[in-house]
Order: sequence, then structure tokens, then C-alpha cells
Amino acid sequence: MEAAPRDRAVERLLRGLYSAVLYVLVPVTVYHLIWRGFRQAEYLERWGERYAAYGTPPLEEGCIWVHAVSVGEVNAAAPLVNALLEQRPDQRLLVTTITPTGSARVRALWGDRVEHVYLPYDLSGAVRRFLGHFRPRLALVMETELWPNLLFCCRDHGVPAYLVNARLSERSLRGYRVLRPLVGRALRTLSRVAAQSEADGERFVRLGALPDAVSVLGNLKFDIKVDDAVRRTAAAFREHDGGRIAWIAASTHPEEEAAVIAIHRRLRTRWPGLVLLWAPRHPERFRPVAQACVEAGWRVATRKLTQWPDAEDDVFVIDTLGELVHFYACAQVAFVGGSLQAVGGHNLLEPAALGVAVVTGPHLHNFADIAQRMEDAGALRIGADAEAVGAELEALLADDAARAAMADAGLRLVKEGRGALARTLEMITPELPPA
Repeated sequence: MEAAPRDRAVERLLRGLYSAVLYVLVPVTVYHLIWRGFRQAEYLERWGERYAAYGTPPLEEGCIWVHAVSVGEVNAAAPLVNALLEQRPDQRLLVTTITPTGSARVRALWGDRVEHVYLPYDLSGAVRRFLGHFRPRLALVMETELWPNLLFCCRDHGVPAYLVNARLSERSLRGYRVLRPLVGRALRTLSRVAAQSEADGERFVRLGALPDAVSVLGNLKFDIKVDDAVRRTAAAFREHDGGRIAWIAASTHPEEEAAVIAIHRRLRTRWPGLVLLWAPRHPERFRPVAQACVEAGWRVATRKLTQWPDAEDDVFVIDTLGELVHFYACAQVAFVGGSLQAVGGHNLLEPAALGVAVVTGPHLHNFADIAQRMEDAGALRIGADAEAVGAELEALLADDAARAAMADAGLRLVKEGRGALARTLEMITPELPPA
């Protein structure tokens, strides 16, 4: 048997086995939606989209399609989506997510300016129905969404697919070891992998991407824009809060909550008037976090109930989606969560772009390149554990000059890192239909 027919036969076998397992697991997906629904009611809605069942007519003219799994990826995709909306108003734009929080962020950013549905599960039939319904002319998949049937079906339907702002940690690479023969073949269907860094690009090649199809274009997160709304939020916050010093705990996860409470208690022994701005990562943690702060003996305000804290509040819980960037500008120093437990960290560039000193925990495998660059530039301090994070926050709150130096370093780093957006647009322009 010749090499090419043999490879196609292996692909069909691997795809068949993978798809068979997924179809067997369909009842598990239903259970998962119900289980998540008890924690976040939005998971009980729009089930048809999860299986590519739509009650609307197909898009006759097709679209440009961007997939961003959740809030972080939607925020990363925002510069690209905004540029496409501005430069190609003649093209319909579809943005898909997987999580309700990602869905809410899409609607908050663009409303009806874009089409939006959940991406279906990676069942071959569902993916084919999805592609047949929306008829994308171009697929732009953000970061690390490597769904084999999705990529194979894009190829089979003649849809050029790009992995944009692509990142792959060593930990994620190891996680693909069982599926590597299949995922490697799926990667080779991509028109291009636009990696964030040389290390990311090299890891995608090790996973199976064709070396000639991998380019290092930089990180779209550097192309963040700080608009006037951010400055207005900061001004309003200071007006209501009385201009007190503040720190923010951003994108925290459940196992970090006790540490945040302990750190705030520690800091308030030195600065009794210090206010904590707290933005949990997931909406189901908004109420428990507020309750935990009340039980700690603090007066608590929340964004939904009071809009702003007053001069007597000790904690302000940001229980809304999409406003975190605005509230970074209200704090003197930021702790970015997902880093005191093995989540892998969250976006460190957002506070840096707003001139805020940044502290994080040690678990940063999802942002290793950015974290290293920020630390080397003097724009980031990393604590080995919760105690060390608290010590770094205390040291920075006590040292105006050190905070200012970190803020300046972060702003310079963000400015120097810009350009991924322009390079990404240049890469995909040949695939776009004529204007």
C-alpha cells in the first residue's frame, strides 16, 4: 500500500474510533450539562446548539468564523474581531464559545453585531451540521482548541482553518499523548498555526503540526486597548470610595478564596482603611465570596447591588462579567488568580496595560512566556505560596516608588509587544472574500 492511501486509512481508523467513543459518551454530556446547571443555570439553556440543532435558516451568504472557548479567549480575540468588524463590514461574523460566561462576554462586547452560538460537541454529525448551517468561508480558532473532528470536517468542507494566538504548554503537550496520533493528523489539516512564541511553535511541531505551517506572530493580548470607559470607571470609583488605597484579587478560583481573605486581613492590620476589590473567575462564586467576607466581619458592597463601594466598605465584590479590566484601574496593586492552585494562571497583561503592579502565585504554565517576560522586565512579582503573595502585596503597598517602577515596566512591555494583530490580519487577508 502506498504511503498516502495508508495514511488515509490510518486517519479513517483513528477518526472512527474517536467518534465511536464520543457517541458512546453522549449521555455523559447530558449529565454534565445538568450537573453544571445546578451551579450555573445557563448550562440548562440552549441545548440544541450543543448538538448543532438550530431553529433558524442557514446563512445563505456564509460568514467568517471565530471560535473562542470562554471569557479569556473572547477577550484575547477582541482586537481581531473588532478589526474584522471595522475593515470588513460586508462580511457576517460568527463568534462561538463553549461556556455561558464566554457567551455573555460575546454579547456584552458586540451584541447583535455578530452571530453567536455555542460550538457543538465534537461529534462528527454535529460538526457537519454546524458547518452546513453557518457555511464559514474561514475558521479562526483561538489558542488551544484542538478538536479533531472539527479540524477534519473543516478540511472536508473546504474551509481554511487557522489556529490563531496559538499556545501549548508542556503540560498540555503531555496531556495529548494518548490522542497524539489523531491530533497530530488534525493539526496537519490547518492552513497555519500562528503561535504566540517560539516555544509554543516548537511544541505544536512536536505534537504533529507541519513545521512550514507554523509561524510565530506574537500574542494578541498585547494589542489590548484602554478606552475612555476604563478611565471613567476609575474616576467614579475614587469619587464614591473616598480615594482610599485598594488592591484587587482577580480571576480567583475556589481554593484561593481562603488565601485572599487571609491576605486582606493581614494587610488591613497595617492599613485599616484598605479596600479589597474581588472578582471571582466564575459567576457561581460571586455569592459565596460575598458571604465569606461578611462572615469574616467585613462590610461588603457588590457591583450588582450597590454599583460602587462607599468609604465605609471593606470589600467590593465585582459580581458582573466583562468589567474586570475597568476595575484594575481602581487598584494600586493586583493579584491575578488561577496561580495559587494548579489552574495555570490568567491574563497578566490586562493589569500591566493599565499601569498596575502585578503579583501572582507560582502556577503559571498557561502563561509561562508572558510571565517570564514580565518578570525579566521587572513588571511582575511571583510568590511561591499564599504567604509569599501576601508579603509581596504588602511590600508593594508600602513602597510607592517600587509600584511606580513596576507600572512603568509593564506599560513599556505591553507597548513593545504590540503587533500580533497586524501580523494576524496580514496572514488571513488572502483567505478573505474580495471586498
